[in-house]
Amino acid sequence: MHPFAPPAATSPFSRFSPTGKVPVLIDGAQTVWDSLAIVEYLAERHPHVWPEAAAARAWARSAAAEMHAGFVTLRNLCPMSCGVRVRLTQLPPALKRDIARLDALWQDGLSTFGGPWLAGPAFSAVDAFYAPVVFRAQSFGLALSAPAQAWCERIRRCRRCSFGISKRWRKPGATPTMNRKCWPAASWSTISARRGRTERRA
Repeated sequence: MHPFAPPAATSPFSRFSPTGKVPVLIDGAQTVWDSLAIVEYLAERHPHVWPEAAAARAWARSAAAEMHAGFVTLRNLCPMSCGVRVRLTQLPPALKRDIARLDALWQDGLSTFGGPWLAGPAFSAVDAFYAPVVFRAQSFGLALSAPAQAWCERIRRCRRCSFGISKRWRKPGATPTMNRKCWPAASWSTISARRGRTERRA
């Protein structure tokens, strides 16, 4: 594991990543960069990375690719931070469109393949791709449909998704941070699990 460091002219990740970015997978002499490429690399070596049924697998790959390349406004305006709560006072139209598409996509997968995961009865790569969005939705209080909210709760309770986060928050000195310039008019609440209290910032 390589911890994040403050921005610099040359990324410290360049020592092991061709792009100077993460994620990157190093498997012996083989280096695989880009999250979608990493998933496909793993799928060639391990079963059940993607759904077994062909229709579910095709949907899951399409949905993962959409997450990989899309939802730009959501990424830019709602950065991920597990310890911050932001009450939005306004939603730009582009963000509303991203949220609506996200909700429709999740509902489509859940209804088409029967749940409880996005592409059927088993957790797969498409759930992993959208797991970070669950914590963005939680941080910013994004309004989602009941089926989408139920899936989000399932992700938050999933040991695969929550272990690293809970471990991070158990570290001494763990403090959530976020660039407040993204939402200067929003009401902020910083949740400090280590201190066991909420710090409210107007």
